[in-house]
Parts: sequence; structure tokens; C-alpha cells
Amino acid sequence: MQELANTFRTGSNKPIVHTLAGGSPTAHGKQRVKDDYDIEELVAEYNILRGSIHDLAERNGLSMQGEPFHILNRVLDGAIGSAVASFATRKALEVQHRREEYLAFVAHDLRTPLSAISLSSRVLELILLRDHVESPDATKKLATLNRNVKHLQDLIDKILEENTNLETETGVKLERRRFDLWPLVEALVHDLHPVAGTDSTRLVNEIPEDFVVFADASLLRRVFQNLIANAISYTPRGEVVIGATAAGADGIVECFVRDNGEGIPEDRCHLIFDKHETDSEKQGGLGLGLAIVKTFVEAHDGHVTVESKLGVGSTFRFTLPGQRS
Repeated sequence: MQELANTFRTGSNKPIVHTLAGGSPTAHGKQRVKDDYDIEELVAEYNILRGSIHDLAERNGLSMQGEPFHILNRVLDGAIGSAVASFATRKALEVQHRREEYLAFVAHDLRTPLSAISLSSRVLELILLRDHVESPDATKKLATLNRNVKHLQDLIDKILEENTNLETETGVKLERRRFDLWPLVEALVHDLHPVAGTDSTRLVNEIPEDFVVFADASLLRRVFQNLIANAISYTPRGEVVIGATAAGADGIVECFVRDNGEGIPEDRCHLIFDKHETDSEKQGGLGLGLAIVKTFVEAHDGHVTVESKLGVGSTFRFTLPGQRS
């Protein structure tokens, strides 16, 4: 309105681009992206303003014909163009950011199963050596497997390195359904067994076999995978227990991953879900795993917490709402 008033006072006939130089429509377009407007609502705001100015002028006996009419249209049409341009640019950057963020999250989650594959391959090599099995064909295939795993690990590291400055993902698309939780966790326990080690860390699935949840199975699997992998890294010799219980009559369930490992210092417990927050004593950590857990749990309208004591262990808990009727 101030820009319009100034233009009326000066009677400026400058082109739109000069009239609006340094004005507010660019900021307005960016703000409307944050407010979750669509582009039709953005344009409608200016047209409502246009109509209000005409009504106000009419009530006060002012003529909006001729030069005033052209000034009003020139300024508002230019403002619409500027706001729409900034809106579209901000929206495109937001989409790009989410795609890059999603790629970084997926790349991070691929590290754990790739580690399991690599360790399983190493175990097979040791078994062949132990049993004095001479099989050039098997040796060649294991070498090929290890080479490709290493190639994938390098690609994943490159993706993560290029996306280290991204903010936490703001939009996650859910595909919820009812499913049995025990098989999902049991498959993870089986897949992560090489990472845990045959005789070092024991993985225990205490979820009842008939326990049903309403969630996105793919995202929930990644939540458990990150929590279990995190527990394994802090429990080189011990036990990691995975469980779930009903937490209310409205269908809310609470899941947990408990270990008797090293524990987390009290002053870090409130920071560990922040992106890029890593333990300086742990090598190779990127500070993404628990940020992914928090993002995916909150996408389900759930909440994640941690209880920990040094030398005793940690328990991570998260809630999942029930199915709404």
C-alpha cells in the first residue's frame, strides 16, 4: 500500500520494474510459501486489494478513471508478477531441497544393510579358509561381491558428503496400513545379525507375534533399523532388546529399543536427535540416524524419547497413534 501511495503521489510513469525496485512483493511471495498458500491464493490477495481500493475510492467520491486507473493496475500487476516469480522460485528450491534430503536419508539407511552384506561376505571367506575349501569360482564371486559393495559404499559416502548442510526434512509422504510388527522386526534382526556379530551382541525380538500397528511399514522399518544399528554400536558385547506395548485405549502403541551398552552422557541426551550431532569418540558417524528416526516418528504424529545412564545402557522409545476412524 505504501508503494502504491508513493506512486500516486509522484504520478510516476516509470516502467513496472523500476516502480517496484526494492519493494515488498518478493518478500511477500516467499512468505506465502511458508504459509502454505497456493499460487491462486497469492494472486487472489492482490485482486482483493485491487477491488478494495476501487470500493474505497468510490465511497470517498474519488475517480479511479484515466491516469489513476492505469497507475493502480500498473503497480498491482507488477506486484503480482514479482510475488509470483519469487513464490515459484522458492517453491522450486523447496522441492529440490526435499529431494536432496530424501536422497541423503535413503543413502544413510543403505549403509547398514551394505555393512551386513560386506560382513557376511567376509564370514563366507573365513569359512572357506577354515574348511580348506578350494573353489576358484567361489573366490572369484566373493571378490566381485566385495568390489561392488565397496563401489556402492563409495557412492553413498559421496551423496552424504554433498548433502551435509541440508536441514531436516519437512515433508514426508506416509502410506499407512495395518500390519504385524513382529515379522518386520524379526527380518531386521536376521539381516543385522552380521553387524551385531555372532558372539558379541545379541539381538532379541520381544514383540508379541500377534501385535498389529497402523503405520508406514517402509518408514517404520527404517526407524527400527537406525535404532538397532545405533544400539549395536554402543553395545559391542551385550544385548539389544526390541519390544512394543499398547499405550492407551485409543490405539496408541509404544515401541522401544533397549540395550545394556555404554550409555549416553546426560548432557548429550537432549541433543542426540539433532541433525549432524555425533559422538566424537565414534568413527564414521554422520549424525543422521537419530535425526531420521525423529523425522519419521513425528511424520506419524508420534514422539521419540531416550533414557540413558553411563555404564548401564539406553532405552529409546517412540509412539505411534492408532488408526483414526
